[in-house]
Amino acid sequence: MNLKSFFYLHRSDRRAVIFLVALFLLIGAIVYFVGNGFSNTSDVLMSDSIDNLSSSSIGVSPKENDRERLEEMSTKHFSFDPNTADSATLRQLGLAPYQIRNIYKYRAKGGVYHAPEEFARLYGMTRKQYQELAPYIKISDDFLPASTLASVRAYQERRAERQQQAREAFETFKANDKYRAYKEYDRDTVRYPIKLQVGQKINLATADTTVLKKVPGIGSGWAKAIVAYGKRLGGYVAVGQLKEIEGFPEEALPYFDIKGWHTTKLNLNMLTLSQLRKHPYINFYQARAICDYRRLKGKLTSLSQLRLLKDFPEEALLRLEPYVCF
Repeated sequence: MNLKSFFYLHRSDRRAVIFLVALFLLIGAIVYFVGNGFSNTSDVLMSDSIDNLSSSSIGVSPKENDRERLEEMSTKHFSFDPNTADSATLRQLGLAPYQIRNIYKYRAKGGVYHAPEEFARLYGMTRKQYQELAPYIKISDDFLPASTLASVRAYQERRAERQQQAREAFETFKANDKYRAYKEYDRDTVRYPIKLQVGQKINLATADTTVLKKVPGIGSGWAKAIVAYGKRLGGYVAVGQLKEIEGFPEEALPYFDIKGWHTTKLNLNMLTLSQLRKHPYINFYQARAICDYRRLKGKLTSLSQLRLLKDFPEEALLRLEPYVCF
């Protein structure tokens, strides 16, 4: 008998051996996983037991812990006066019941909080708690010391006295000054421009900010806006163009007229797309249409050549006419 024949197994024997090996592996896997699960469960139970034991050792139940956490989460911060706040308000601010009782006892004995810093002396108040509440402590004027009121009144009296002295000094200056504009419009301390009367007009084509401020309803801001828009246009040719300024007060329009207007013209054959679109009357699509026309058909010689383009309706061409050249 050789060694090979000694270890030889029939097919049925080999199947039996394979089945037994697979069975042992399956049993081992079950034992391994079940053992770990039992161990984890034991650890969890042990941890819960320790937590319960520690809670009971300090006299606090798990329900009380949950209630305290909920109260901490519901704490709100808002303005309050410790001299008048009720218990519900103080509880919302996060104060403990014994702290609220101490506040009520202090107020019942006639105690008053005159300043936020005095609230910091409340028994049980921690530094962190006070720092959180300090910005919201608002002491009513009724609880401020009388000395504070006296100081405010003294300041107001001194201020009124200084203002009266300044007015008297200015009246003396006006009486001795030769500048007659003071006599025409009596103002307190500022020289205001004399406004136009009904029926008077200014020339919009040449007016600067000083002249524009004479128009009723036009101050420095509107005067600057009018001049700036005129520069963008290249000059005004009609009073109605002022309505193109957003929010312009239309009641000021009767005080304007146009005489001898002059405009700065745009050469439609020379300017680039970005330069063309800077003008208020030419948008991006119109500027692109002009550039495309020049590229495909050559130079423009009149605005009528643009009438066939969809981006140039008749009113757009009429508006643009005073500002272009070729």
